[in-house]
Amino acid sequence: MTNYSTYVDWRRTFHQYPELSDEEYETTEMLRKILKSYGIRILDVPLKTGLVAEIGQGEEMIAVRTDIDALPIEEHVKHEFTSTHQGVMHACGHDIHMASILATGTQLKEIEDELNGRVRLIFQPAEELGHGAFEIINTGVLKGAKAVLGFHNYPTLKVGEFAIKSGAITSAVDRFEFNIKGAHAAKPEQGNDPVIVVGQLINSLQTIVSRNLSAFDSAVVTIGEISCGNTWNVIADKAYIQGTVRSFDEDKRHYIENRMKNIADGLSRVFNVDIDLTYSRLPGAVVNDTHLTQEAIEVAKNVGYHVSMLDEPVTIGEDFSGYTEEYPGVFAFIGSDSKYDLHHPKYHPDERILEKVPQYFVQLVQRLLT
Repeated sequence: MTNYSTYVDWRRTFHQYPELSDEEYETTEMLRKILKSYGIRILDVPLKTGLVAEIGQGEEMIAVRTDIDALPIEEHVKHEFTSTHQGVMHACGHDIHMASILATGTQLKEIEDELNGRVRLIFQPAEELGHGAFEIINTGVLKGAKAVLGFHNYPTLKVGEFAIKSGAITSAVDRFEFNIKGAHAAKPEQGNDPVIVVGQLINSLQTIVSRNLSAFDSAVVTIGEISCGNTWNVIADKAYIQGTVRSFDEDKRHYIENRMKNIADGLSRVFNVDIDLTYSRLPGAVVNDTHLTQEAIEVAKNVGYHVSMLDEPVTIGEDFSGYTEEYPGVFAFIGSDSKYDLHHPKYHPDERILEKVPQYFVQLVQRLLT
């Protein structure tokens, strides 16, 4: 039988040995070793990293997913389990997620004979790169799933708090890059100045949300990087802009992408420069199933969580969206009470989050398999 101290030990071990996306070899082996030690069967799934385990028997199947990768961040928190891999840190709490779902698995194993179906535990790689969920889905291991369940720890919520909403709960995350190519010249009349184009492009991009979308639509267009020129007395021959788009509706997502293309084409003609737009679609919005959301709320309250309903989706990216695009799913935010937020080198969550998360998933699985 496992207990809270075991879960903490697991979490600290994962934290001490973090691995980047698509490089989670040691992490996968640690997971495999723990699961085998509890007699939990591991499925033969063609994955480079990550794995899928199964508990129970029968036709109906529920999947419970955790992510397993870390971030290229140097940890600034000193404790006995500080990351031993320089420049790599579990700054998003995937160590907590792994420990929680391992605990869920071991508790379900203890009542395996009572389950009215199967539970597949998904230990997914490469969430931070946005493609790990699709690697899992492409194996076919989720075919026929009745539901896919997941969560993310949330530093701004206290331990014991649980936040959720039906419908879109996270935003779609896209990346845009503009490459502007003018003519190198020391005199403006002899060339086309990319700096002028950059100024117009910035202003135009900011009008997409403020002037092209309704006041009732939600979206964010953020420019994160601008580079142009390298000295004071020469007109630049090129410029580069990149940023992100966050949206919650697929139609608005398409519209913003097309609007950017139109802006680039128009400015290209007006200023006689080449403007190449690369628009990369990363994870879409996680969309919670209405029925599963209500079931999750009732279970969370029964476990002892203080449940709050989110008014709006949060503007973070999460490739759990890949599952909710294909299967009914429900995703929640559970408080981890860190002074510093996700992806911060001083992120330091409260490990007491591990006390209730396994209970929540075990009870939700049992409820959905009745």
